[in-house]
Amino acid sequence: MNAQMWHGHAIRRAAVLIGCTALVLGLTGTAAEARSRDLGREVLGGADGWGSEGSGTTGGSAADAAHVYTVTTWAEVKAALRDGGSAPKIIKVKGVIDAVSEGCDAFAVEGYDFQQYLKDYDPAVWGHDNPVSGEQEDLRAASAANQDKEIKASVPANTTIVGVGKASGIRGGSLQIKAVDNVIVRNLTLEAPIDCFPQWDPTDDNKTGAWNSEYDGVVVYGSTHVWVDHNALTDGRYPDSSLPSYFGKVFQQHDGLLDIVRGANHVTVSWNDFEDHDKTMLIGNSDSAGSTDSGKLKVTLHHNLFRGIVERAPRVRFGQVDSYNNHFVVTGDQSYAYTFGVGKESQLYATDNAFSLPSGVSAAKTLKKWNESPLTAANNYVNGKLTDLIAVHNAEIPGETLQSGAGWTPTLRTKVDPPQAIPGIVDHCAGAGHLR
Repeated sequence: MNAQMWHGHAIRRAAVLIGCTALVLGLTGTAAEARSRDLGREVLGGADGWGSEGSGTTGGSAADAAHVYTVTTWAEVKAALRDGGSAPKIIKVKGVIDAVSEGCDAFAVEGYDFQQYLKDYDPAVWGHDNPVSGEQEDLRAASAANQDKEIKASVPANTTIVGVGKASGIRGGSLQIKAVDNVIVRNLTLEAPIDCFPQWDPTDDNKTGAWNSEYDGVVVYGSTHVWVDHNALTDGRYPDSSLPSYFGKVFQQHDGLLDIVRGANHVTVSWNDFEDHDKTMLIGNSDSAGSTDSGKLKVTLHHNLFRGIVERAPRVRFGQVDSYNNHFVVTGDQSYAYTFGVGKESQLYATDNAFSLPSGVSAAKTLKKWNESPLTAANNYVNGKLTDLIAVHNAEIPGETLQSGAGWTPTLRTKVDPPQAIPGIVDHCAGAGHLR
């Protein structure tokens, strides 16, 4: 075992022996205190990313007894979210809740026939010049509207949603944190919703066509002071590799895992496990949204694990995004496009991260330039070696020359761990089940 391998092994062993709770909480408190924690009453600590700015993020920690709910079904989740308006509330998710327990057929309207849809809009029949229209498209849209109504759950202000124990979560639901303040989502395994009724767009992808889907696992839309912590977000039972193809294109049924858009601000995303997904995280959803997004979309990402992710980890527009102490793992058998997407007027500050790349995948691919927006990318390690990501990118992809210097320096950071130690720490301590 060489020195680098031994060092990684020692860090991993130490993480297991010490315990993730101790690592995350800075080795404070006794074991009995850790066991007696009430996750619903916990708040985001001071100086812990953009979510701690100003009034900070306390979620539903001040809830009275009447507004603490334990839920075991999707109907109960939605009812608890509605109850009491924006009064502080704590929703404890117990067990695995399936938002699509009756299957996709339950949403289909009478007359919708997917096989007929394929016949009607086959490019050999319909072509690639016009969007689809007609009876089957109308019936598809109506079926999609039924699913939309059922699987989306609106999260009000001053709410904490937390998983009970090590294996609680939600399958197929979409948490909509929209135009509210002060929300916490923790300790949940969230399986990305599948779109039962993707739309065929023959004009997409340079008129070769594409299947377009809706629904993100979690959406932060125009909201402020949000903390997303210690969750596992994944495609779960429905990886893209399991999806069929029609008209020569993958029948894509997934959208994002966590999107932060439309003027959302002051968000901390910490200690989450994002796995096996394509378009993972979008921060700012449109180049034309400057009037809404400029000066906002301030997001911190730290101590997250991104494994088997194709792209958008994240893709950034407009925002001051601080990404540190994350571990990005590209597996040998996956598709891979990029990690950080540098978009319009973004000010990405990405330092002290670790990348694990397989043979044949260059560090140059970790960055993708969409627009002319300088970024800071320092003290990042690739396969245990200090690597200047911008320099490698510019040397190998000269048509996408990136400029260095995000123009700001983060101040709201917790302890910054050495990036060489991040694989051992994050791989064992990120995700649901490590808070108890």
